[in-house]
Amino acid sequence: MRHLISLPLACTLAACALQTTPTTPHWDRNFGVAARATLAQQVMHADAGRNGDPVSGMDGRAAHAAYERYQKASSEPSPQPSAFTIGVSGAK
Repeated sequence: MRHLISLPLACTLAACALQTTPTTPHWDRNFGVAARATLAQQVMHADAGRNGDPVSGMDGRAAHAAYERYQKASSEPSPQPSAFTIGVSGAK
């Protein structure tokens, strides 16, 4: 009796599985659209690589001085506060 009930049930479930509409073609077609749109929104000048004009801005000496200041600022360790001044107002 169990086999007579389970066989039609199995056939019905198999038929339902074959009749479902696939949703992956819709997902596959739109895969990566959001990532490409986000990348396109981040590009300010898409044809900047084709521009032959040199960049206008700082001269060489000013740029070198700014670079040296940047290197010096990042190489010097910041002074550590004393352990006894934690919580004391006005301590540096």
